[in-house]
Amino acid sequence: MMCLKNRQWFTKAMLGLGAVVLAFGGLFGSPAAAQKVANPVAVFSGLDKITGRIIQFDVYVDETVQFGALQVTPRVCYTRPETERQQVTAFVEVDEITLERKVRRIFTGWMFASSPGLNAVEHGVYDVWLEGCRENSEVPKPQQ
Repeated sequence: MMCLKNRQWFTKAMLGLGAVVLAFGGLFGSPAAAQKVANPVAVFSGLDKITGRIIQFDVYVDETVQFGALQVTPRVCYTRPETERQQVTAFVEVDEITLERKVRRIFTGWMFASSPGLNAVEHGVYDVWLEGCRENSEVPKPQQ
């Protein structure tokens, strides 16, 4: 149990430490929040576990591409400016077409290219993970 005198000393020390951190942050500049660069194309890789084949495919943001029984729809795909450490993220929705021809959502969330196993879609037959984002693609842009 901390006595009152020690508690007062501890509180003053913590306040002093906070002031030092603020002072150095002001001198050296605090790190700015990382800027996000929105890209129109998300790049995915997909594994067909039956054939063992891995393919890479581009998907325009807000468009859907079918990979086997899965439908992949990126909603955003972010990178960072060239001057910052790269971190590629995408918010993705993945649906499965069942044998009864019904659409069932199996994944909604963020994927991280730097950690493909973290939020990859693991399906009984197919796996899908984010590879990156692009400004353009050789795949023709869908008609509006």
